[in-house]
Amino acid sequence: MSLAVRLSPVTDPTPQPPAILARLIESFRQQSVAYCCWKNPSRLPDSFAGRSDLDLLIARTARATALQIFASCGFKHAPDAAWHDDPSVLSFLGFDESSGALLHVHAHFRLVVGPPLFKNDRIPCETGFLSRAPMLDNQMRVLSCEDRALLLIIRAQCELSWADPVVWRHRRRNEQKFRDEFAGLAADIRPEVFLSAATHLFGPELAQDVLALAHRENAPFAPFGLRTRIRRALAPYRKCGGFEAMVAQGFRAIGLLFGVFNRNVLQTPRTWRRRAPGGGVVIAFVGVDGSGKSTAAAGVRQWLGGEIDVVQHYFGTGEGAPSLVLAPFKLLARAISPFIKTKPKGASHGRISDRPPGPLYATLFAVWALAVALDKRHKLKSVQRAIRRGFVVVTDRYPQNEDPKFNDGPLLPRLPVVPEWLRRFEASVYEQARRTPPDLVVKLLVGPETVMRREPDMNVTIIKERLACIDTLRFQGARLVAVDAKTSLAEVTLAVRQAVWSII
Repeated sequence: MSLAVRLSPVTDPTPQPPAILARLIESFRQQSVAYCCWKNPSRLPDSFAGRSDLDLLIARTARATALQIFASCGFKHAPDAAWHDDPSVLSFLGFDESSGALLHVHAHFRLVVGPPLFKNDRIPCETGFLSRAPMLDNQMRVLSCEDRALLLIIRAQCELSWADPVVWRHRRRNEQKFRDEFAGLAADIRPEVFLSAATHLFGPELAQDVLALAHRENAPFAPFGLRTRIRRALAPYRKCGGFEAMVAQGFRAIGLLFGVFNRNVLQTPRTWRRRAPGGGVVIAFVGVDGSGKSTAAAGVRQWLGGEIDVVQHYFGTGEGAPSLVLAPFKLLARAISPFIKTKPKGASHGRISDRPPGPLYATLFAVWALAVALDKRHKLKSVQRAIRRGFVVVTDRYPQNEDPKFNDGPLLPRLPVVPEWLRRFEASVYEQARRTPPDLVVKLLVGPETVMRREPDMNVTIIKERLACIDTLRFQGARLVAVDAKTSLAEVTLAVRQAVWSII
């Protein structure tokens, strides 16, 4: 039986890895860095497309060289959140320039396993696994069939802990995944090779029992007695003892539950997955109404959010999420708007007259401007807290005081008479935004026809003024990138991702 069949029951050849990953693998080969993919090789197509993480076991002795190779090939280190960080595992992100996919590589310098929240067990077989790892489809080194089977048996005893809420939720699915993967290997296991690897780890007596387990119907799950012996054999290599591990797992479970509650309810910037490489950054999308800012911002959050902690803020007054300060005023504005048939000079939507605002409109507008300024001040503070904690902050719009005629500029200059204290307060909020500019500003450029089609209620004159104004905005200290939003969504998405990747 050929080694290729023994490695993978799947007959379809593995697709070519993206260029950035191919450079990484070739650099490992050229500099004699021992490595292999230590999880199911049938997942490699998903890893190459960015749909799944790629787990590489790398020789501990080659760690310094491997880190240099990751950097030289364009990968960026994304530190894990402190609550689930492991010193023997590093996370790297790479960007496929052709497809826009985000690649996530876990570099394991020690082989640690365990339930999702607390990987407590180490398997001291790294050197042997790497020495026996063959090349799959002339693309990447993977574990041999026997080493994969041995590792699956060990993981089946260590990873399905009842103390882990993630395991509770997905236990049946994970058990079936273990069974399916092992079933694809069982017929190709060479007993003498498997026994040799197991003996090196467990000793001859336990190795014989583990080999017998590999041919049982319920493999890779061991009966209670054998499971206990396997775990006892690995006990000297654990990070924590039994009681300490139980306490640590309990604290992490509580942290997980709080994190879910925070993400869905409180929405405060608390690290969850991993931090941005080099620290937090602010990425702002600006453009006239209808240019696709909300779509682009949501797309970046979805693209990065599976790998890095991302928070999104909406600095406008339209359909985005307001703060608690602005929310009641938005409801009030919706109730009043139908009764305002004509809006004064300075408005952007609806019927606009050449007359200045009347006393009633000016009073209501001043109250609205105060609420908007309070909303922006609150969000600006939240943005600064988030970037200090390592978040990528994506904003739909960003306050500016370079041109009051452009959206997200001060509102009170439209009124002829305003209390001086109110004018100073609003100006201080926009000045704060000027002093804390985004790291990256993506200008989405469209033509007037596109805006009129997407925003039929917007005044044509205002559209043309704002289109001319957007080129003049500089956001002092920010990197500016202009994207032609008149092209297809796929082209816009790729251009936006390229700009974002360059800044994180």
